[in-house]
Amino acid sequence: MPYTLPELPYAYDALEPFLNAETMHLHHDKHHAAYVNALNEAEQKIQAAQQAGDFSALRALCDALAFNYSGHLLHSLFWTNMKPGGGGAPSGALAEQIAKDFGSFEVFKAQFLAATNLVQGSGWGILAWEPVAQKLVILQAEKHQNLAQWGVTPVLVLDVWEHAYYLQYQNRRPDFTAGFFAHAVNWEDVAQRLAAAR
Repeated sequence: MPYTLPELPYAYDALEPFLNAETMHLHHDKHHAAYVNALNEAEQKIQAAQQAGDFSALRALCDALAFNYSGHLLHSLFWTNMKPGGGGAPSGALAEQIAKDFGSFEVFKAQFLAATNLVQGSGWGILAWEPVAQKLVILQAEKHQNLAQWGVTPVLVLDVWEHAYYLQYQNRRPDFTAGFFAHAVNWEDVAQRLAAAR
């Protein structure tokens, strides 16, 4: 089955004033859709290479699969990690795990914001469940796929490619990431993802 662009779980203007409708239309309908289309195209080219027995373009195809699949996956998670009237702090098992792994929510938030703001170029801040040590870890991803760790399950992601915020925030990435925590994080979604990962 071809990959498909998921619908936003809320209206394009539902996250205003944190993110305006124009930014959401551009980000979802253009950028995310482009990753889905390129992923399907790469899959088709892989199938054609298999049928022809010609793998001379495999290096480029593997790169396209990794880049576009990771972009599709992270964006699909990003949309549900936000909700109108979100933000604040988590509760329950998620809050307990954060306190256990980072000392406090305040330390977690400071580390997550620092990691995300310091992504070199375009990429993501990621909170993920690491199954070997059974703990939450904060990662950076450059582009969508570089600096990832095998086996982790992302539960909270924050997109800091410029297309995610530049129309409103220009070069003020820290204002955007702070607004994400203050106004948009859907902690219920994060908690459900952590429970499933554990």
